[in-house]
Amino acid sequence: MKAAVKNNTDRPFAERYFYSIASILLLGLTMAGFQLFYFHGQAYPGRPLTPQTKHLVVIHAVAMSLWMVISVIQPFLVASGNRRKHMALGRIAAFIAVALVVLGLLLAIAACKVAPPGLMYGALTPRQFMAVPVLNIVMFALFVAAGVFWRKRTEIHKPVMFVATLTAVAAAISRTDFFNHLYADTVWEKIFGVFVFSVVIAGLFFAAKCIVFRRFDFWFAVSCGMMAIGFLIIAQIAPTPAWDAIAGFLLK
Repeated sequence: MKAAVKNNTDRPFAERYFYSIASILLLGLTMAGFQLFYFHGQAYPGRPLTPQTKHLVVIHAVAMSLWMVISVIQPFLVASGNRRKHMALGRIAAFIAVALVVLGLLLAIAACKVAPPGLMYGALTPRQFMAVPVLNIVMFALFVAAGVFWRKRTEIHKPVMFVATLTAVAAAISRTDFFNHLYADTVWEKIFGVFVFSVVIAGLFFAAKCIVFRRFDFWFAVSCGMMAIGFLIIAQIAPTPAWDAIAGFLLK
């Protein structure tokens, strides 16, 4: 164990703290995307929280905030050699992940049920748009499950868990007007929907990882690629009859 810790602490600073710094940036994106909620108690783009779902929104926000804080702490623990604390905190994170999935699904369904008549999310009806949070949550759950499964293979565990968090942060990124204005009404919006800049940011993190470590990270590339494919599928399936049938089942 001592040798492992020594090897880790002897690595260059940029390599040791890459995931720590990247996770802080994700936390910043989360705060920026959900600033209306955190600082004004409002839903995007400035609407009051719907009374019927307000309690779910608050509970889900608490769980998401805890996940983001833990996602910042975890890589710092690894970088400093505190693997036992990392594993102990990982067990807590697993419970929070389960709570996020359950709460996210309940909130997505409840929000669709109370959507006012005539409300549109861009070109999507509330029933169609429900595919975005529901399938995004499923993606998050699959990434976390994969990260837990490969927890003893750090070359897989680290990028998969980071991309799991990036998948969750996609909700915040899609609520950032600066990003939205850059791709609105472009072909990229037709391909990836609201996830355009989540894919772009994943690509930037991957490029930074390759530069810092001076090598191609296969598992980081696979994780980002799977996320991009997942987002593409969500954007394309949302307006289809297939999703309408699934939505009808979930809304019963």
